[in-house]
Amino acid sequence: MTSAPSAAGGSRAFALLLVLTGAAGLLASWVITLDKFKLLENPAFVPGCSLNPVVSCGSVMKSAQASVFGFPNPILGLVAYGIVVCVGVSLLAGARFPGWYWLLFDAGCLFGVGFVSWLQFQSLYRINALCLWCCLAWTATILMFWYVTSLCVRDGFLPAPAWLRSFFAEFTWVPPLLHIGVVGMLVLTRWWDFWTG
Repeated sequence: MTSAPSAAGGSRAFALLLVLTGAAGLLASWVITLDKFKLLENPAFVPGCSLNPVVSCGSVMKSAQASVFGFPNPILGLVAYGIVVCVGVSLLAGARFPGWYWLLFDAGCLFGVGFVSWLQFQSLYRINALCLWCCLAWTATILMFWYVTSLCVRDGFLPAPAWLRSFFAEFTWVPPLLHIGVVGMLVLTRWWDFWTG
């Protein structure tokens, strides 16, 4: 078994993925935050992404789940996705980070994907509405989690059997594709009558 390197960078493609997913999450968080402020100023405000009874950003923003930590969720996103962009830009500049940094970063991504999974459940089965900007943030978070986890496994920062390291080396794209596909199927089946009516 090979020992883990003391530090690791990332390919240009990986760095760009972090920049793009972080930027997508930032954009979603920024738009939702602005709309939340408008909603607080005017309770009758209807966000532009409230398109129908299912795709209704306003319904999501007004829910208790939209401020689970005592402040609007997208404020957390503004900070977290900003960090992701900074890491991606640093990698593009040639930065290399030690193993503890990658593990801490992956732990943050794990929290993020766990949080959006909870929000997905709440959106589909409790709030009964979708926010398109939230969906963008969900997709970005899922992608960054799996690709950062793949790096940690491949470079030996996360203990894993050889077959799993080989799998992530060859098929990193498979877990995020399956993950996003499952979420897409849940959305499709949750409102099947609406989509096909």
